[in-house]
Amino acid sequence: MKVLVTGGTGFAGSHLVDRLISEGFEVRVIARSSKKAEKLKERGVEIILGDITDKDVIKEAVNGVKKVYHLAANWRTAGVPDKVYWDVNVGGTRNLLEASIKENIERFVHCSTMGVHGHVDEIPSNENTRYNPGDIYQVTKLEAEKLALSFYKEKGLPVSVIRPCAIYGPGDMRLLKMFRAIAKKRFIMLGSGETLYHMVYVTDLAEGFRLAADKEEAIGGAFLIGGEEYVSLNKLAKMIAKEIGVSPPKIHFPVWPVELLGTIVEKICIPLKIEPPIYKRRVLFFTKDRAFDISKAKNILGYKPKVNIRTGIKKTVKWYRDSGYL
Repeated sequence: MKVLVTGGTGFAGSHLVDRLISEGFEVRVIARSSKKAEKLKERGVEIILGDITDKDVIKEAVNGVKKVYHLAANWRTAGVPDKVYWDVNVGGTRNLLEASIKENIERFVHCSTMGVHGHVDEIPSNENTRYNPGDIYQVTKLEAEKLALSFYKEKGLPVSVIRPCAIYGPGDMRLLKMFRAIAKKRFIMLGSGETLYHMVYVTDLAEGFRLAADKEEAIGGAFLIGGEEYVSLNKLAKMIAKEIGVSPPKIHFPVWPVELLGTIVEKICIPLKIEPPIYKRRVLFFTKDRAFDISKAKNILGYKPKVNIRTGIKKTVKWYRDSGYL
């Protein structure tokens, strides 16, 4: 069976591609960069160069495939206008959905984010918790998710939505700053550190995608995919420090001065297309609870995380070290 993966050169997408190849699928990937796609091409992956905002590229990519895994999105980048998020995250998704209808795709798995729920007051929250997106990325991901499900309800496209928790594991560069700061004993916890954080190891996430693509019961549903446990940031920092072999962070600093500074710095740097040294959203990492009940994915998809957080951190630290990042 031939399948399409958008975002296949990215962190989560590349692990999904690995999984699909191991299962014997013919994999096609849309890639904006031929350089990033080189390793995939060497492994027999068919590469379609282009962007999901280009309808002709999408038409070519969808032709002849049975299942679509849509992971491509515009992530948070300094100096990028809101329109780009709407064009890529929503417009690109619409292009893919429309082409999938015409091609009679058997299954369409859409990657959303736990961020559609934003900060949660109910612990743990679930798929029915109110939407509360906190930035333009989360807003547009929510609209893309709603759009995908509308294609199921109104046009019969067999869509499933996956809302990943915070993805980590070998290849992840987003949490590298935290690991590095802890390794160098420079990590400062903003606030109490009791904010809750829910992570998912990248290969467990790939399992979630695969189950959503195969289970009939998944059609029309949205599923939070996370690890078995969520932890406080204090506990997370201690586990990382223990694995690296350093003493755990002890310095705490009030949130509000840094949040205020982040707001000011962003207003100065972003119009000048300069990467701000402090982001307001990075400060929110320390203040937003993200803790979820993954029972729906377990009960309907048969999802069961295989990598616990301690093992996941160990594997991640090893990859950072082997790659020269720590």
